[in-house]
Parts: sequence; C-alpha cells; structure tokens
Amino acid sequence: MANARIPTTTLPSGAKIPTFGLGTWRMGENARKRADEVKALAHGLSLGVTLIDTAEMYGDGEAETIVADAVGSRRDEVFIVSKVLPSNSSKRGTIAACERSLKRLKTDRIDLYLLHWRGSPPLRETIEAFETLKDAGKILAWGVSNFDAGDMEELAETDGGTACATNQVLYNLTRRGIEFDLMPWCRARTMPIMAYSPIEQGRMLGHVALGEVARRRKATPAQVALAWLLRQDGVIVIPKATALAHVEEDIGALDVKLTADDLALLDKSFPPPKKATSLDML
Repeated sequence: MANARIPTTTLPSGAKIPTFGLGTWRMGENARKRADEVKALAHGLSLGVTLIDTAEMYGDGEAETIVADAVGSRRDEVFIVSKVLPSNSSKRGTIAACERSLKRLKTDRIDLYLLHWRGSPPLRETIEAFETLKDAGKILAWGVSNFDAGDMEELAETDGGTACATNQVLYNLTRRGIEFDLMPWCRARTMPIMAYSPIEQGRMLGHVALGEVARRRKATPAQVALAWLLRQDGVIVIPKATALAHVEEDIGALDVKLTADDLALLDKSFPPPKKATSLDML
C-alpha cells in the first residue's frame, strides 16, 4: 500500500507519479551485495514507497533483476522507471532493449521509459520506438534523462517530441544549474523534473549549513538535503539506499519541514545560479 505521506505530481498526460522513490544506480555491480540490495528495495516497498528507478546500464542489467526480485508479486503497486542506453536508441535498438528490460524486470510493461542521455541515433527514431512501444502497451509513458534546455527545445521541435513526460537530471543543493533555464522550461510545460543523486553520493553531508539546519529540525543532513528538493512542486526525488537504516532515514525526510530561515541559510551556502551553465552529469 502506498505511503500516504508521499505526495504525487502529475505527468503531462495526466498520470500521477510519486514524488519520492528509490534509485538503483550502482546496484548489481557486486554479487556479494545483491541480497542486501534486494532487501533494501523490498523494505522501501513495505514502507509504502512505490516508485523505483532503474536502467539497463546499471549493473549491466543486473539492477533490473534486483528490482524484479524485490517487487515480486507486488508489481501492480509499483511505478517502475527504466532507461535505454544511447547506443541502443535507434528505432529497432530501442524496441529490442525494452524487450530485454521487460524480461529482466519480469513484467509486461514499464510505467516510464527514458532515453538515458543523447546518443548518435536521431531523436525521431527513438521517439518512433517509444510510441510503438506505447501503442503496444509495453511502456505507459516515455521521457528523457540528462537533456539540457537546448536538447529539450530540439526534442519539442521533433515530431512526437511534445509527448515527453519528464527529464531526469542531476539536481541537488550543490548542483543547482538547472534552475536558471532547464527547470523554468519544464515547469512552463508542466513537466516534472526527476532529481538523481539528491545527496551527491553523500559528499555534501558534512557541510556546516546542512548540519545547522539538521540540528534545528532534529533531522539528519541527508534528510534536510532531500526535504529541500521535496518541498518544490514538480520535483521527483530518487535517492539510492542499500541499507535498511538508510531507507528509513531517507523516508524520514518526508516529515522535515524547512522554514524560511532554513531556506535562506541554504541559499546563502549553496547559491542559486546567476547564468546559464553546462548541464551537470555523473
């Protein structure tokens, strides 16, 4: 059952998507960690987190099998996001990649299927493949990842490109460049942003300002960083956690309410952009 504390946002199609989910980047890379990774995702599901983000690239497909094992018989409760590699993003390649992902995920459909980043195949071919898969019921919506504002303009001008549901990008307190141009572009089209690496793989957590706000709110620095994202309309946050305690900590961010003073301190310490910058990627 979905956690009532997790809000939803609306895709351009009108479909609802939770604004908090579980990421799986770097999962599936070490067989000795596999059981713990399955348990972490399953624990999140047991706590009502119903969005899981994965990709064919993660663990060379193994992350998708981990998702399948964690979800088990609860498929109808879960919103699954996966991604096609740019090297597979021709029309034929995208369809074949999706079929492989469906098999690894042990499902008949992917709720949201993304182009992982720009590749050499023309966007029109990828869009044609996405629409073919959508017509067949194998994906329910499609979007992109790691597209900057110029890429989004080009996508929108390509036949069928306005059906894009979301753009998944690197976004956190230390990586705010999208706020200058990409985020306004998406918001003008009621297109949610999916924020990956929301705590910068933990590198930001020793920052003095995060520690100060965490003390004020009786929270952890990670919870403050996640709460800063979650307070924004149209932002979907997908932290990765491979330990049960970290899953619970991340979910606790839903209860952290930041004040105007908190936000002012965070803005001073992590200034918003004053000009367009290149899109950050990991």
